[in-house]
Amino acid sequence: MLDFDPQTQNRQDLELLETAARTAGAVAMGYFRKDPQVWMKEGDSPVTEADLAANQHLLDILRSARPDYGWLSEESEDNEDRLTADRLFVVDPIDGTRGFMDGSEDWTISVAVVERQNAAVAGSSGQSGWRPSSAALFNPCRDEMYLAKLGGGAFVNGAKMATADASSLSRASISVSKPMYRDLDLEQLGAERTRYIPSLAYRLALVASGSVSAAIAKPNAHDWDLAAADLLVHEAGGLLWGETGAPISYNSRQPRHGILFASGNLLGEPLLALIRKWQ
Repeated sequence: MLDFDPQTQNRQDLELLETAARTAGAVAMGYFRKDPQVWMKEGDSPVTEADLAANQHLLDILRSARPDYGWLSEESEDNEDRLTADRLFVVDPIDGTRGFMDGSEDWTISVAVVERQNAAVAGSSGQSGWRPSSAALFNPCRDEMYLAKLGGGAFVNGAKMATADASSLSRASISVSKPMYRDLDLEQLGAERTRYIPSLAYRLALVASGSVSAAIAKPNAHDWDLAAADLLVHEAGGLLWGETGAPISYNSRQPRHGILFASGNLLGEPLLALIRKWQ
């Protein structure tokens, strides 16, 4: 086991993540709206030279500062050494790449530290799991820095955040795709669909800030899409749950998840019932 005081380590990790996210944002902005080179990955997912440059920047800064931490990034070849780590970096160098390519300002740099926890806090699996302990999510276009550490609250540009207090789906503002809005019958329930935002992490951060009541993510989101925003939502007093009705665990061999929703506590049960019915 690593020998450190968790409170001090989380604070130091957060300072490192904030610096790394901000400087990676500057790297990405060097390509923004400048027609960067694009390649297609498996699954018809695009990656730009900006993604790769920001990823390399984050790798250099974070791993040089914490060489004993594991590493999981959308734009790095996976290495199962991360499975034996006590702490690891979970990184999406540009979350919302399609929006970035289109010139939208709705993309973010997402970085988190995820730590090993015991089975008591690992959800319903009964196995040891990993949960985020510090997180930075940065929107360079709007100069919005979202920060959280375990037990320390969640903040955007220094202002403390809290999730919305909506208790009913009627008139709740929900960030969700058009197909899921239809399939879940949200319009019939009176919920209002907000504008589409390419970055899932940014959509979840808006739940943490109370700007929207909830967000729903279709199946197959990955750890790097979720880890930083997960901590933001929970530290802002909200929930990020799947159909098990428990916080999700990270750092599995296949770091993908099923349908998920984020909301304030009062909307948790109605949304959980809704996605279980849909499943």
